[in-house]
Amino acid sequence: MKLLPLPTSSTASTSLNLRLSSLQAYVFRCPSPVPVRTSFGIMHDRPAVFVRAESADGHVGWGEIWCNFPACGAEHRAKLLETVIAPVLLNKDFEDPAQAYFVATQKTEILALQTGELGPLAQVISGVDLALWDLCARRANLPLFRLLGGTQAHVPVYASGINPDDPLEVVKRKHAEGYRAFKLKIGFNDKQDVENIDSLRSWLGPKASLMADVNQAWQISHALTMLPQIEQFKLTWLEEPLRTDSPASQWLQLHEATSTPLAAGENIMGQASFEKAIELKTLDVLQPDFAKWGGISGCWPVIQKIRESGTRFCPHYLGAGIGLMASAHVLAAAGGDGMLEVDANDNALRSLLAPPFSKVENGSIQLDETPGIGVTPDLELLKEMSH
Repeated sequence: MKLLPLPTSSTASTSLNLRLSSLQAYVFRCPSPVPVRTSFGIMHDRPAVFVRAESADGHVGWGEIWCNFPACGAEHRAKLLETVIAPVLLNKDFEDPAQAYFVATQKTEILALQTGELGPLAQVISGVDLALWDLCARRANLPLFRLLGGTQAHVPVYASGINPDDPLEVVKRKHAEGYRAFKLKIGFNDKQDVENIDSLRSWLGPKASLMADVNQAWQISHALTMLPQIEQFKLTWLEEPLRTDSPASQWLQLHEATSTPLAAGENIMGQASFEKAIELKTLDVLQPDFAKWGGISGCWPVIQKIRESGTRFCPHYLGAGIGLMASAHVLAAAGGDGMLEVDANDNALRSLLAPPFSKVENGSIQLDETPGIGVTPDLELLKEMSH
C-alpha cells in the first residue's frame, strides 16, 4: 500500500485554509497511584498540556504537547506556546496546517539553536499541528482518519509502560481487558529484567507479542552481554537498547549480533534523521511520536518512507487522551501492520479523553465517525481532577 499524500487545500475535498484567532495552552496534572518508572526517571504524577486552536471562522481543534519530562516540563511548554509560537501563527493566513507547521518551525529555528530548546519548541509546534488538523477535520465534519485519506477504522493496540515490579499482574489485568500485546520496561537490574521477561513469556505463551523497552539505558558492551540472555524469549522487538545518539556503527554491531528486532524513534527528530535511520537498516520498527516531533505535517512524509522501506510503523505514545486519539487516527489513516502504544498505568487524563480505548477487543479498538479526533475536553472537569 502506498500512503496517500498529505491533503492540501488544492487536493482536499474541503478547505484547509486557516487564519488563527486564538491559540491557548491548558496544563493539567492528575495523581498517579503507581509512579511510572523508566531507566532515566520517574513520573510521580501525570501531566498534560492541551492546545486549543480557534480559527477566525469560529472552528476549534485540540492537540497535545509531549511533556512527561522533566517534572516542570508541562508549565514550561505552555509558556513557550504563549510567548513564542502563538505570536508567530496568530492572525496570519495559511493554506493548510502543513504550511503553518513549516512557518512555525522555520521562524524558530535560530531561537532553538540559541537557547538549546530544540526539543521543547518542536514539541509545542507538534501539539499545535495536531490541533490544526483536528480543527480542519471538525470543520469538514469528518473523522480525522478520513480527512487524511484513510478508510479503515480498525486500530491494533498494545499495552505499554509496564513497570518492573510485578509486571505479570499488570499483564493479566490488561489481557482480561482485551489486550493481546505487551511491552515491559527493562534496563533496571539485569537479573530482574530477565526474570520478568521469562515470567511474561511463560504466561503469554510462545506466540503472543511481547516487547521490552530499555529506554536508552545500556552501553554497547552491556547490550551485547544482555542480548544472548533474552534471545530465547523471541521478543517482538527490543526498544531503545542504546542511547539515541549512539554511533551508527554501534547500532549495526547490535543488529548483526541478534535476531531480535530492534526498535526506536520516539527520540529521533527531523525528517533527515529518520531517513538516515531507515537507510541504515538496523531498525525493524520505527516509532515517531506525533506530540514530540513533527505532529502530522512533519511525520506524514516520514511515515511514507517508513512504509515504503518495509520497516514496521508503530507510533510511540505515552501521554494523555488527546494525543492518543490523534495517534490512533494517524495510524488508521496510514494503514500497515503497526500497533499503537497505550499506557497500562492509570491516568484519568487519558481514560476520560480516549473513550474507544475502554473497549479493546482482541487487541484492537474501533474509531467512529465523530468529526476530528472524536473528543472535546471538559476543561472544568479536568481542572477539578487536577492538582
